[in-house]
Amino acid sequence: MSDVENLNVALTRGQVASLNAAVEAGEYSSTSEIVREAVQDWQIKRGLRAEDISELRELVEIGIASGPDTEFDMKALRHEARQRLANAKKTSGP
Repeated sequence: MSDVENLNVALTRGQVASLNAAVEAGEYSSTSEIVREAVQDWQIKRGLRAEDISELRELVEIGIASGPDTEFDMKALRHEARQRLANAKKTSGP
């Protein structure tokens, strides 16, 4: 780890106690290792969030490009849904 910088971070007493407990339990070799892992997890999560936002933007663009929405009759949709449900119950048997 030749490209390492020291950084001061303010944590609550409870957070520090949790870090120290994990080190004492042998889960990690140092509190620095825990913080590095947490930062790596944050970087991954941040990257995934950026991908999700990009995907949502693409979907919005697809929706916009598809043209204006069309009007629909809610009563007719409910009626059709009820008919499909009734037909499905008939074909599945008792």
